[in-house]
Amino acid sequence: MKITQLEIKELDIPFNIDFKHSAAERNMTESVLVKAKSVAGHHSLGEGCPRSYVTGETVGSAIAFFEKYRSSIQQQIGSLSDLRVWMANHKDEIDNNLAAWCAVELALLDLMAKEKGQSIETFLSLPRLSGEFHYTAVLGVNALDVFKKQLQQYAYLGFSDFKIKVSGELGQDKQQLELITNIVENARIRLDANNLWNTEEEAIDYLKRLEKELVAVEEPIQVKQYDSLSQIALALNTMILLDESFLIKEQFDHIQDNPERWIVNVRISKMGGLLRSLDIAQIGKSMGIPIIIGAQVGETSILTRAALTVAHAYRDILLAQEGAFGTRLLKYDIVEPSLMIGQGAKLSIASITDNAGFGLNYISSF
Repeated sequence: MKITQLEIKELDIPFNIDFKHSAAERNMTESVLVKAKSVAGHHSLGEGCPRSYVTGETVGSAIAFFEKYRSSIQQQIGSLSDLRVWMANHKDEIDNNLAAWCAVELALLDLMAKEKGQSIETFLSLPRLSGEFHYTAVLGVNALDVFKKQLQQYAYLGFSDFKIKVSGELGQDKQQLELITNIVENARIRLDANNLWNTEEEAIDYLKRLEKELVAVEEPIQVKQYDSLSQIALALNTMILLDESFLIKEQFDHIQDNPERWIVNVRISKMGGLLRSLDIAQIGKSMGIPIIIGAQVGETSILTRAALTVAHAYRDILLAQEGAFGTRLLKYDIVEPSLMIGQGAKLSIASITDNAGFGLNYISSF
């Protein structure tokens, strides 16, 4: 395959509703989009969501990374083996530009698979997409009436798995948890604190006062404090979900001694693309550490589709899946079909299963 065009742009799609948590508030996407084209006339798009509080990136830094390496990528990558070699030779650069590289990699993988006339799963020698994909409801920090309205919408769609963003206001958080209990029977709840507390003592005290059984707690304290996080897991008799504290596979070294306490949040953009996400899921499986397939707020269907590849290949260690909000959150999507949760908290994959590449049609001009 010969790449004839490789470009990048900022993607800023407005939201239908604002989304807020303890680390950020947004009302539109904060993403980059990479477009690739081959001599054969195939074209593709890749998406990345740089977040300063997750990977240390910004839209500006992602564009700068792309411009620095565009020529090298275009000249040196023409096959899957070329791609893997380039990634190995530029590991440190990718480690520091995970979302930027994700956008590039997804565009290249889609283009290569289209050149072969294969789905992305066939191209990567992975199982063909099949079965159902069930999703988690994600509720941000909102006024109680707004929270209740969103919760009722989720309940109507049949959600039973919930991720709740913690505000740090005890009364508000308890009220929201009580609403879930009252509205949704047998709800499975995990909390995401987005690194809200400074110490394990503060986190343990607050979370105990919520008086709620939790499936897991995500990022309660400042990032990469693995010993303290382990103590929180013990004190609360729950599991710790690592998100901002887990970006690269070398961080398994910090959690290998007590794998039963951990879950890794695999967000494709945060992990630096699909191939790295698959590698991390495989290592997690070998260590007995389960995963959740996460999502950045504001993802388009490009990242939603890429996440399905990992979710399906590693169903045996998959505890939950997030994302697939499509135009429920975005004013518009850039592809069709817009991959979106439907009734029963499920996503239909019938229209994309056997299409070449990621199976999406691009409807937005670049």
